[in-house]
Amino acid sequence: MPLEGVARIVSELTSHGYNAEREAVTLIAASEDPEALLARVVEGVPEDALVVRTDLVRAVREAGTEPTSDPSSVSDPPPGTETPPETETSPETEMSATSRATGKNGNRSAHGSDGSDPSPSTGPTTPTSSGAGVSPPETGGSGGFERSGDSSQRAVEIVGDMTGQSTGTGEYRDFVAVFRDRLERLGSKLRGRVNHRPATAIQKMPGGGEVGMVGLVNDIRSTASGHWLIELEDATGTFPWLVMKDREFAGFVDELLCDEVLAMEGTLSDDAGIAFVDSMYFPDVPRTHTPSTADRHVQAALISDVHVGSQEFMGDAWNTFTDWLHTEAAEHVEYLLIAGDMVEGVGVYPNQDEELDIVDIYEQYEAFSEYLKGVPGDIEIVMIPGNHDAVRLAEPQPGFDEHLRGLMTAHDATIVSNPSMVTLEGVSVLMYHGVSLDEVIAELPAEKASYDEPHKAMYHLLKKRHVAPQFGGHTRLAPEEKDYLVIDEVPDIFHTGHVHKLGFGKYHNVLAINSGCWQAQTDFQKSVNIDPDSGYAPIVDLDTLDVTVQKFS
Repeated sequence: MPLEGVARIVSELTSHGYNAEREAVTLIAASEDPEALLARVVEGVPEDALVVRTDLVRAVREAGTEPTSDPSSVSDPPPGTETPPETETSPETEMSATSRATGKNGNRSAHGSDGSDPSPSTGPTTPTSSGAGVSPPETGGSGGFERSGDSSQRAVEIVGDMTGQSTGTGEYRDFVAVFRDRLERLGSKLRGRVNHRPATAIQKMPGGGEVGMVGLVNDIRSTASGHWLIELEDATGTFPWLVMKDREFAGFVDELLCDEVLAMEGTLSDDAGIAFVDSMYFPDVPRTHTPSTADRHVQAALISDVHVGSQEFMGDAWNTFTDWLHTEAAEHVEYLLIAGDMVEGVGVYPNQDEELDIVDIYEQYEAFSEYLKGVPGDIEIVMIPGNHDAVRLAEPQPGFDEHLRGLMTAHDATIVSNPSMVTLEGVSVLMYHGVSLDEVIAELPAEKASYDEPHKAMYHLLKKRHVAPQFGGHTRLAPEEKDYLVIDEVPDIFHTGHVHKLGFGKYHNVLAINSGCWQAQTDFQKSVNIDPDSGYAPIVDLDTLDVTVQKFS
């Protein structure tokens, strides 16, 4: 079979059950006889290997200057594997999308479909509430295409990964340190907008004067007259602020969460015991924010909540998705971002064991790794953990430990903490699993935040410049020497999961996406009235930040 580029090399390796490091594929493609070198590499892969490493390719290339002349040796499987279908007799027998998703034994990934080539139904594009299209995938074609773009132009940078950086001991001083850091960093975005005074200084001022303060929301309560009393706290103490119910900004009060940072200006009462609020400011994303875009046409697929190990994991939909990634319809998709919950986990909610297909947590990750093999090896993958994953529940969550990483070596993925800022060719993506969305939706009025429109709940986190502002609620927060949950820099894209609902829109030019899930409705979800959006993959054009949603279920 003639090799026409990187995609063909990746497809051939996948047919034998292997993924490959990107540099290894590049070395094979750049050789004088890629087909012969690939055949020798396949023969030289250790029996227990899942990934073709760069050093192996170099060793095989340097072992002999005369290439093997028998092209049929490319199809010889490594010891211990079944022979894949013949691929060189005619164009019609070239590797199908289904055969590219096979595992090491020539069968589809664990707990998947029966191995038949799925053919999703076609039909008209269905408009979403955000105005973009939800399109059925096109999975036709021979699958022998070359993925578009020059892989040398790819660039992935990570900011804010706290894996291995945890210093919290749970002592009182750790909690003080994290809140001081939050107030300092978010307060710096607000102090230039008000004539800021510390709480203790305000307490000493004469009545009737103008005053401003930046602080953490310590308490929110309503008065008998229907006004609102908000207590702000800074490093020196607390001071009460009264929001009159007839003021134009009174509607912002029901958006407030305890422990978020904001600024207020107002007038002291005659006895200087309280301040009447005249204006209120949030750290917020500037309305003038201009997002960065890529210099070429390149796409990223944003997904989350795979939940391998659940009886309701949608293996067929996942395989249809990974098959689609091997087609020309996905030729511009060069990045895959997964926002947590790779597996279903164990003991996450009551009676979960009754809904598990795989009851051992490590076997769940092994199965997830098998499914990950279906993703083309020339796609960059970035993953963060979620609340179902085998990491600490308290946020920020470090990336997977070495043992779990070792179970997921079939694809050369970048694994970072939750949250992390990932920059793809200049486009910054804030990846956060999204547990705090439950709290935002529960605390705010239904018209301002709901599960049906999860992206609107995300808007409030952008406005507060913090992914989980409220401490002591549903979201578990770990005290560290710095607050890793502060949104220091405005992202171009904000990507979350967790709530199993699809939604996207723009807030001050920041694209907010909640990407749905790959799990059908469980009995637990029925009990809490969650109807998931399953089997969707939002595809973002990094050069325009336009979104197209592909449906695979």
